[in-house]
Amino acid sequence: MQLIKQQINKTSATRLRGGNLMPPFGLGTWLLTSDTAATVAYALELGYPMIDTSSDYRTQPGIGAALRMTGIRRENIFISTKVEEADDAYARTKNDLKELGLQFADLMLIHRPPLAGAGERLWEGLIRARDEGLARDIGVSNYSPALIDELVDASGEIPAVNQIEWSPFGHSEKMRRYCLEKNIVIQAYSPLTRATRLNDAALMQLAQKYRKTAAQILIRWNIQQGTVPIPKANQKHHLEENINVFDFEIGKDDIKLLNGLNEGYSSLGYLPYI
Repeated sequence: MQLIKQQINKTSATRLRGGNLMPPFGLGTWLLTSDTAATVAYALELGYPMIDTSSDYRTQPGIGAALRMTGIRRENIFISTKVEEADDAYARTKNDLKELGLQFADLMLIHRPPLAGAGERLWEGLIRARDEGLARDIGVSNYSPALIDELVDASGEIPAVNQIEWSPFGHSEKMRRYCLEKNIVIQAYSPLTRATRLNDAALMQLAQKYRKTAAQILIRWNIQQGTVPIPKANQKHHLEENINVFDFEIGKDDIKLLNGLNEGYSSLGYLPYI
């Protein structure tokens, strides 16, 4: 475990717009409601530097319990959570922190855009939360470039992060360029395609070549692309597998091969940013 922590520390963290650092990798907790506290505590013991959650995941109390169980220092863990489209974003942020047992979140996101508009009122609430020290950085999730532009035009504030589904099978060069130009970090959820593409022949060949699993290849691809993967896992061996990706590097030609697998695939059925 100590070796893995050292390997993660050697991998460059991503500097967000406000100057704060985001770890290169984390744990997603969607549907992680079976003994959340024990699972997250084990992840923290393994060296997971970041935990992602949301009020509608129902995992925040368990995450808070895990933080207390392990006694991890607050500065050594990055916590991101989200507000929902019908929320009062400022009030929800305070409630999220209460559930987590924290005084601030490292990152607060709008979980998804409302049906009408870009969510300017939600964004105003998160700006207030950040300005009052309840969140160190703020961002969005499932947003297209056009919707982000609407928020920026209304507020003058550019999100630090856009959390979106992102894998070799489904990603967007247009979105990648847009985020680079705006200095927005892509945080990648469902980087393992929710296991739906792990048996892809090309992916399996690369796994054999590098003596890694297909899941580890997908996670490592994200890290080398500069996106920040947050794979979910609730079994110990999957938690161990997913974090063991810092002792190898995928070659340039194989990165190109993986990029070429892109077909706009989404485990949810669509990519909202395309």
